[in-house]
Amino acid sequence: MSGENAPPLIAAQLNYLISHFPLTVKIEQMWSGSKYYPGTLDRFTLAIPYCLDFLKWDVIYDVESPFSAPDVIFGAEDERFPPFLLMGGEGEGFLKSPKNCFRDWNSKDPTRLMFLVQQLRDQYKSYQNRRVGEVDDDRLKFEISTIIHREGIEMHMISGFEKPEEVKFAVPLMDMDINKMVPGCPWRHPQKIYLQVIYPVGKKYVSTPSAPRLKLFSTSELKALFSVEDVKLPVWVDGMCMAEYLPHLEESLEKQVLEAFTLIDVRRHFIEALAVLFGRPLEADPVFGRRATFLAGSGVFTFMVHFFIPTQFPRQQPVLMLQSSQHFNSHGAPIKSHHLTDFPWSPRWEPSQMAERILEYLVDEALNFKRYCNEAQLQH
Repeated sequence: MSGENAPPLIAAQLNYLISHFPLTVKIEQMWSGSKYYPGTLDRFTLAIPYCLDFLKWDVIYDVESPFSAPDVIFGAEDERFPPFLLMGGEGEGFLKSPKNCFRDWNSKDPTRLMFLVQQLRDQYKSYQNRRVGEVDDDRLKFEISTIIHREGIEMHMISGFEKPEEVKFAVPLMDMDINKMVPGCPWRHPQKIYLQVIYPVGKKYVSTPSAPRLKLFSTSELKALFSVEDVKLPVWVDGMCMAEYLPHLEESLEKQVLEAFTLIDVRRHFIEALAVLFGRPLEADPVFGRRATFLAGSGVFTFMVHFFIPTQFPRQQPVLMLQSSQHFNSHGAPIKSHHLTDFPWSPRWEPSQMAERILEYLVDEALNFKRYCNEAQLQH
């Protein structure tokens, strides 16, 4: 969703925010607040990344007063968040800050909304740090003291009606610029891997506390290269703290990420081996080697073969899908096969042998697919 239906000044600020904010901000919904201009969308909900989740904040402009700064309404769970009253500890309050976006609001400056959201997010991070720091839990206080120096760490106090109190940490892992390691990198935002750590809040120190809940997250685009879902986390030993756990995890992760880079070339060699038998691909993923499409034929029947190549190739075999060039359904879309994985495969074969066995498999499968296409067309 973009700001194309918003007034020009608001649209310019909104589009600048989406394209230049250092994190991926999303527009959840847009609506109009004017009874005189009901088709003009001057209010929207932003989803702003924080601590591996999203803050949902409503930004309220007034189309009838286009030069005024917007109001910001925070989520119900953050009713105690007072961004304009925060004084002491972190410096001056928001309103007294020399960089206060409300005081210096300029509706013609497309950067204003982005700086406002950034300031409010920074204030929210300080607010959550204070809340967590006030928790009466010896174990949490110790954990915070051992990792607070890590750059980029975020924390969040989770509490609510009939819900146990918990503290959630988002810990960025590995001091590695993944973007620079990918030739022709298409990513606009830095790609990161995080460990989510969730501790229950207790009132007394326990000699052998239970392990926290642990889960790996990554920025969404990184999945094209490396999936954290394939990572087995090290065991959390009784009595361990995060400062002890993180180095072992980061060492293991770094090895796996570096291996993922080497697998790019392995996938490319496989596509090159396919090209020897199938001819030049119609299209192929030039960066990660995750997909390729070739034109094939059986007599007068022509079809495309789509290859979907997993990040764990060759340990995991590719998936094939056939698409007819001559058969279409009632909606005019080309008829496709189901995903095919029942072809001969061994990760120990050379790429040339993998390609040869797939070609042999397709000789028979092409006849089955042609029959399937003819029957599908008759049903329509």
